[in-house]
Amino acid sequence: MKKKVLLVVSGLVLIPLMSLWLCSFEDEEANKKTKTGEESKIAMYVEGENGEYSQSNEKTFPKEGYILNVEKSTCRNGGSLTQDASTKAISLSVGNAESCTLYFDKEEIPSSDSTLATLGITSQGTKSGFDDPATTAEGVFEMEDDYGTSYYYRGAVTNNYVKFAGFYWRIIRVNGDGSLRIIYDGTQAHANGANSSNRFIKTGQAYNSSYNDNKYVGWMYGPSGTTASTSKAQAQTNTADSTIKEVVDAWYKTNIADKGYGSAVSDTLFCNDRSTPGETATGLSSDTGLGYGTNVTAYGATARTGVWNSSTTPSAPTFRCAQKNDAFTVNDTSKGNGALTYPVGLITADEIVAAGSGKCLTINTSYYLYRGSNYFYWSLSPDNFSNGSARVFDVRGDGSLSSNYVNVGGAIAPVINLSAGYVKTLSGTGTLTDPYQISQ
Repeated sequence: MKKKVLLVVSGLVLIPLMSLWLCSFEDEEANKKTKTGEESKIAMYVEGENGEYSQSNEKTFPKEGYILNVEKSTCRNGGSLTQDASTKAISLSVGNAESCTLYFDKEEIPSSDSTLATLGITSQGTKSGFDDPATTAEGVFEMEDDYGTSYYYRGAVTNNYVKFAGFYWRIIRVNGDGSLRIIYDGTQAHANGANSSNRFIKTGQAYNSSYNDNKYVGWMYGPSGTTASTSKAQAQTNTADSTIKEVVDAWYKTNIADKGYGSAVSDTLFCNDRSTPGETATGLSSDTGLGYGTNVTAYGATARTGVWNSSTTPSAPTFRCAQKNDAFTVNDTSKGNGALTYPVGLITADEIVAAGSGKCLTINTSYYLYRGSNYFYWSLSPDNFSNGSARVFDVRGDGSLSSNYVNVGGAIAPVINLSAGYVKTLSGTGTLTDPYQISQ
């Protein structure tokens, strides 16, 4: 049985982990003796601007912007090299390897345009006017997100199917970083409007078991337990997991991470927008904008979807996250909060409107997010706290964007982001019978 030895941590530093391979560039000498007395050596070659390789005498692997060329890299007397697409960690499957020659290529910077080309689709440009439901296959449009230009599917589209990790998914949008945001759609492919519990990982699940505090609109919140929040900052402290997050995390761990698919998933942010723009923007009577305890408060998505200002305010979805604290990520603390355990979340109210729901409470049984009359499923977007209860947006059984009390049982359709590098390996046309997937 082959043993794996990790050669690099976070894509940077070589460290000796087993006596079978001693390859530390932290030492002055490049050559080290193995347990059997044989020399163990690593040579590195790095691609330059002209496409030619030159030998590197650095003591660490190349930093960001480079990727191991696993086909060109070799090890003498056995052993094969692999690199984790997400962490950049390099591992060696040891046979009787004595030395390795590693080639590093300049990594192409991911972009949403390159992903769009991989999928074989064309953008129709930006769109104005989201009040009316999209009942036909309108196609793909663009909108800015926190990474760049995002391309989203709208209406009764039938070319956004993906098969990944043994499950079927529907593409919500191409993110600005080139990753692909997809929403769970079952263990088999379902046509638009199909009424089936198979399209969810669970039904009858509360968003939070408690409801009597503003903090319970959060994917995470504070303080933990049933202690009342006494400030907006405290209510939005990402200390405790929501009830639904615990379920989603457990599902991801079992079905994605533990089965070896995690390296294909990017750490692209999920926005649980808890911004509080106030009564003028939201239209909710007595909206204090305080966002804690039992103070009447409506949140950012409420203002943008015209819930209370339905006759005067047009729907105006955004893919930008108003507060960094609400931009949930695992490791990225540049654009996100770094609070997640796993890179998984839910669809947002803004994405639902962009997909074609129409203004809040508009019936639409034609667009791709409609999943039959038997179920409503949760979003990641807070609506408001009023009448002593917290509410979060959802997709209703009539396809409308609506909201419900957080302690009511709804269905769950997890959302993940496939990395730009993984998306490059996909083939297919994105249809129900020919979904995008790695060629078998």
